[in-house]
Amino acid sequence: MGGILFTGGGDGSKGGDKSSLNVLSQARMILWMTRGMTTLLLWICVVQLLTVGEIWGPRLLKTWPSCYSSKQSIAIHSSSSSSFLESKVFLPPKRYYKNNGYLMVSCNGGLNQMRGAICDMVAVARYLNVTLIVPELDKSSFWADPSDFEDIFDVDHFIRSLRDEVRILKEPPPRIKRRVELGQIHSLAPISWSDISYYHDQILPLIQRFKVVHLNRTDARLANNGLPLEIQKLRCRVNFSGLKFTPQIEELGKKAVNILRKKGPFLVLHLRYEMDMLAFSGCTQGCNTEEVEELTRMRYAYTWWKEKEINSDFKRKEGLCPMTPEETALVLRALSIDRNIQIYIAAGEIYGGERRMASLAAEFPNLVRKETLLDPLELGFFQNHSSQMAALDYLVSLESDIFVPTYDGNMARVVEGHRRYLGFKKTIRLDRKVLIDLIDRYSEGSLNWEEFSNTVKEVHAGRMGHPTRRVMIS
Repeated sequence: MGGILFTGGGDGSKGGDKSSLNVLSQARMILWMTRGMTTLLLWICVVQLLTVGEIWGPRLLKTWPSCYSSKQSIAIHSSSSSSFLESKVFLPPKRYYKNNGYLMVSCNGGLNQMRGAICDMVAVARYLNVTLIVPELDKSSFWADPSDFEDIFDVDHFIRSLRDEVRILKEPPPRIKRRVELGQIHSLAPISWSDISYYHDQILPLIQRFKVVHLNRTDARLANNGLPLEIQKLRCRVNFSGLKFTPQIEELGKKAVNILRKKGPFLVLHLRYEMDMLAFSGCTQGCNTEEVEELTRMRYAYTWWKEKEINSDFKRKEGLCPMTPEETALVLRALSIDRNIQIYIAAGEIYGGERRMASLAAEFPNLVRKETLLDPLELGFFQNHSSQMAALDYLVSLESDIFVPTYDGNMARVVEGHRRYLGFKKTIRLDRKVLIDLIDRYSEGSLNWEEFSNTVKEVHAGRMGHPTRRVMIS
């Protein structure tokens, strides 16, 4: 009986052990599931907080540094770190939209011609709801500058600062990149001065069909007038906010400005009397026979410069030529510009060199250039990169007390507009057609100096960069 009871008791104990093991196993499973769910929820919360902190940091998480910043080790209270963190914190929220395809663009021309084209193409991409690939810059023009977009502009700022308007990528996604490599894209030069409806009616269907379209010439392809207000605003935003130069260019530009400021006020003279401009325009005032022949040969060498036979005297009288250094000196003197003011020459190599600059230097002895202000070692990185050198001139031009362009080319227009945006800084827009007539009359003796000077001042009283009403040109 005792043995039977012992055996029966043993069987009951085994059954109890199994039950206990099952309960313990279930408890462990519940514990692990609870831990897993808790970890997952905490991770989701962290991600959400980081996202909120990145977008709404100024309002909600003012004391949080950006978790994506590579510069956290820099002192937060330093000016450079503050501006960096501010740019990260104030990022606009992304705009989400149905992507109609991809737009690739190849800009042509000099720095400011390409700058204007970039503004146009961002506006076009936004209007068509497509993804823009960071523009390719011209490397085959007269200047043969090998610079890429990121060599001149802060590409990350460009992408981030405009993300609430349009999606911009540094390069196409793999499947699109493969199509590009195989040549399975549609490439064309859009029609010049087209309104936005042209891009909606003609370009968008091509993008939807081919998935990616390449616009291979982008200068002056979007009309200036008759566009929706939001398109015009976006162009201005890209130009004055989205397109920042690289930190290296910005720092060197600031250094040049500081050097000038220490010596007093300064005037920037955009003296567009360079070989390419003279050859292109056919303007040869003051050139000798050999120089005229050289400029003519150059004009014929560039097949895409359509105008070949040019009457230089006629173009000059019509005000279609850049003013010569001699003419410029006369006009600045007539405007009573202080002869001791620093004049920064924002230009490439002046055609004719010191011989052509002699009159200007005699009237205004404090002529300076970036090459005379900055150490050659500092400029060495930018040598043979004309667009990067032009970027330095652009920055100094923005900060000058007076800006005087001698020709209304791309840089003159962009800088003037930017200076208006910054508070209508003094910009003297020379009326070349009137000035040439006055200069010739003064040279011939039909006007004395007082008459000449007073008339020049009277003509330019309303051309100093003051606010003006936009005029629709029909």
